[in-house]
Formats: sequence, structure tokens, C-alpha cells
Amino acid sequence: MTFRVGFVTGATPDKWARVWGERSKERLELVPVEQDVQLDGVRDGSLSMALVRLPVDRDGVHLIPLYDELPVAVMSIDNTLTLLDEVAQTDLSDEHQDWGDLSLKDVVETVAAGTGVVVLPMSVARLHHRKDVTHRTVTDLPPTSIGLAWLESNDDPRVQTFIGIVRGRSANSSRD
Repeated sequence: MTFRVGFVTGATPDKWARVWGERSKERLELVPVEQDVQLDGVRDGSLSMALVRLPVDRDGVHLIPLYDELPVAVMSIDNTLTLLDEVAQTDLSDEHQDWGDLSLKDVVETVAAGTGVVVLPMSVARLHHRKDVTHRTVTDLPPTSIGLAWLESNDDPRVQTFIGIVRGRSANSSRD
């Protein structure tokens, strides 16, 4: 059975997948997941683990926090806020920020056209980078965190192997 690891938009599992490939003959499948359902595959068993954006419902789930991401305001390159090196929430108060049900791609497209700003984790802003948008760090918002989650009841030894890789353990570590 293939070892499947989900990852939320902006998470970067590539380096860990590369190490997995060097150490294991078993296939690793990386599966993109949407943030609003990021733990569904873990809970239903279709994913062994997932890189998730916190917070998440941790009931029945182990979670290792991995890293934090800065929040950034994405705006048109013509927006006057580009004159600042960084922004605060008060700087954004006059900017349109209610995007309803628009997809993130459509929101960034609208922002690029000069309508408002959208606040995103830095990695997500980079994924949606365009020549006509830029971003500024939002100084008074907390960072978002990425973590590795799996079911408490999942005793698959591959889970421990992947945890070891994520934590930087060597292939010869006795904890692997």
C-alpha cells in the first residue's frame, strides 16, 4: 500500500519526499488538500499523515508543529501601501478585504486590478505571485503555523520513519 501524505496549500513537502525516496523503496504519494478539509483524509484513513495549517481539531490526532509563516498583505504594485516596507492592520482598514466565495486565484486577480488587498501566509502569497502584485509583511498579525498530523491510532511504522525524516534524523538513527 502506498504511503500517502497530504499537504495544505503553501506547505512544502518536497525536501522530505526527496529524503524518503533516498531511504525507502516504498512509494510516497503527496496529495494536495484544501485547508477547510485538511484533516479529512487523515481521519478517514485515505491519508497516513498531513501537513496542515494550524489551528486544527486535535481530537484523536497527534501533531508536531514544524514552522511558522509570516502573514503578508498582497496588493497591486500600484497600491500606495507599496511605499511602506511593512504594514499594520490599521493601514489596511480602508482597503477592500471581503472576498466572499471567490477562489484565491480570482481574489489575487482582483487585487492585481487595483481592488483591495488580501492577507495570506507568505508561502501562499508566493504561490500566487504575479508581476502586477507585491506583498508587505503585516506586523501586528500572528504568524500561521504548519504542522504534521496523523491519527493517534495509526501505528504504521512508516509514520515513525516520516516523522524521523521531518525531524532531521539520520538514516542510522535508532529512533527511525
